[in-house]
Amino acid sequence: MYGATRMEVDIDGSFIYAEPQNDVKDNAEKHSRPKALKTEEEQILRAFYEFKIQDVCDAFKFPRKIQATALIYFKRFYLQWSVMEHHPKIIMLTCIYAACKAEENHVSAEELGKGIEQDHQVILNNEMLVLQSLGFDLIVYAPYRALQGFIGDMEEIYGAKMAGQTEIIKNLHESAKLEVDKIMLTEAPLLFPPGQLALAALRRSCEVHKVNDFERYIKSMLSRQHPAHGLSDLHLPLNAIDILINKLETPTSKDVKHIDRKLKSCLDPSSHEKSKKRKHRSKESSNDV
Repeated sequence: MYGATRMEVDIDGSFIYAEPQNDVKDNAEKHSRPKALKTEEEQILRAFYEFKIQDVCDAFKFPRKIQATALIYFKRFYLQWSVMEHHPKIIMLTCIYAACKAEENHVSAEELGKGIEQDHQVILNNEMLVLQSLGFDLIVYAPYRALQGFIGDMEEIYGAKMAGQTEIIKNLHESAKLEVDKIMLTEAPLLFPPGQLALAALRRSCEVHKVNDFERYIKSMLSRQHPAHGLSDLHLPLNAIDILINKLETPTSKDVKHIDRKLKSCLDPSSHEKSKKRKHRSKESSNDV
């Protein structure tokens, strides 16, 4: 009515002036195509399977180092790929399998598949894809070792000075490991070095246990190390990591169910057509009744 022109914009930002869609058949075909996932839906799906990595590792009683390595592999893999190209459920399992190998805690694909009722051949079929996507760079420096170093340092400084301090430091360590578990589910491991991740976890642990020695310990550590940057510079990344942890949400199976259906139709368009035909037949039979 107002002289507007219809345009079609591609995902790379380019656009064309669309031809008038007068053909009903063309319109029907266009609407029958499976819809791509939105960016937010991809993020929810990736987050859901990152939590699943922790669940699977806990079920097999794998060390935290394997869990952290698998999570880093998973995050790095999806820096290059979309979940619409490779289903995160399969990549999750392959990342755990590769992490077990890299950390010399080998578990066979058969054992891993059997433990979670999945076909082990799927893991083996995607192993090379994951390794190539990681550029065969399989060494991961997780924050747990850095955390162990800071805790050992605190024991040397404070352990001998006060009675009962050893028990407090032990509780701090256990609580800080749980904080690192949360950090590994955020984007922080891709943005900050392990030492800063460990310090952020230790600071949060000190807040939980109401231990006020963290600032004093940091000042003591910096005075011994003579770094180029001061205390205020160190607080910036620690605060940024805190923000990422506070934003962390746990997607539920209910949140993912609809997205997973969309993903299946993207990965296998024929399943989308079959689903539409089933709905159509169901509608016809109900009309007949």
